[in-house]
Amino acid sequence: MSGERVGIDDLLERVRSGLDRVDARTAYEEYRAGGTLLVDTRYAALRERDGLVPGALVVERNELEWRLDPLGSHRAPQATGHDLRVVVFCDEGYASSLAAESLRRLGLHRATDLIGGFQAWKAAGLPVLVPTRSAPHRRAPSRRHLA
Repeated sequence: MSGERVGIDDLLERVRSGLDRVDARTAYEEYRAGGTLLVDTRYAALRERDGLVPGALVVERNELEWRLDPLGSHRAPQATGHDLRVVVFCDEGYASSLAAESLRRLGLHRATDLIGGFQAWKAAGLPVLVPTRSAPHRRAPSRRHLA
């Protein structure tokens, strides 16, 4: 197998040069204006630790193309067409650039990503649904401990 070998830093730079990446405030304003789908690709532990962006569709990275392909049999109801504006975000804005490029290859020509990811969203003071920390679950003592 032959072909050009590219390191991840170079690949990321190339991918990003083809995206019209948005900052957190712009993504928020686009979402509020309507017609923009925010997609959270962070894994569950990060969402549980840091919270959620209200209104964002949660699709873990390994399911992204399956759920957002408007022609796919496993698409999410929000995947309404190839003209849909999709802003993908991960935790810090690296994996989401590659994810947005993958969506563009599927024909979602308006897909892009959030510069700085969820952490930039949170740092900008934008809405976040903070996870609730419940008290540790304590089992009732067994009969033998009550004697």
